Amino acid sequence: MILDDLVAATQKRIKQEKGSGNIERVINKFLEPELGFIGEVKKTSPSKGMIVEEFPYLQIAQDYQQAGVDAISVLTEPDYFQGKLEYLEKISDKVDVSVLRKDFVVDPYMIYQAKFAGAGIILLIVAILTPEQLESYQQLADELDLAAIVEVHTTAELKIALAAGAKIIGANNRDLKDFTVDLNNSLNLRSLVPKNIPFIAESGIKNTNDIRLLKDANVNEALIGETFMRSTDKAELIKKFKEV
Repeated sequence: MILDDLVAATQKRIKQEKGSGNIERVINKFLEPELGFIGEVKKTSPSKGMIVEEFPYLQIAQDYQQAGVDAISVLTEPDYFQGKLEYLEKISDKVDVSVLRKDFVVDPYMIYQAKFAGAGIILLIVAILTPEQLESYQQLADELDLAAIVEVHTTAELKIALAAGAKIIGANNRDLKDFTVDLNNSLNLRSLVPKNIPFIAESGIKNTNDIRLLKDANVNEALIGETFMRSTDKAELIKKFKEV
């Protein structure tokens, strides 16, 4: 029966996709010797308000890829960031680099959404999850062959992330409670993370001096949103940062 054939074909495809090694590829990419960059596609934020009026998100993503970023972060949260899952779907269809679903994951359904929308990476924020949820969501991400960046802001959150078996750590320099930003947060937390776990600095990265500080601290990746989004020549700015 054709239905049996369809089921068999689907099972074969899913097995191949689950075994494609996406997690390992992301980790290996993030662990390359030079400081890498994750370019973020976002229009607005609660802390900064409207960042850009014009928002050709597909062109922005393609510009990032051409400039040599390691991954592209796409905001999908609609109420405070004016994001859409549609942005992720269309961007993932047009670029070859890994795409991160940047959202506040609070339900397994959102992880399935990310997979089916074409994401290769999801974000899990320790501050909004119980240790049990964090462990469960990471396990689900593994089963779907999604890399998970586990975001922390404090030493206590970092301990929870490492205890839960986080394979990639993201340190948010912005306090989600009062929106203050301190780059030293990444610099201080980096030394507490094993070198075989990629470490990503997020938020508040503005200039070459910041890039130099992150590089000297052996940070693996810098996730940059506002600075890139406000730049009129994103490729040139990324090139400038890469030259540090």
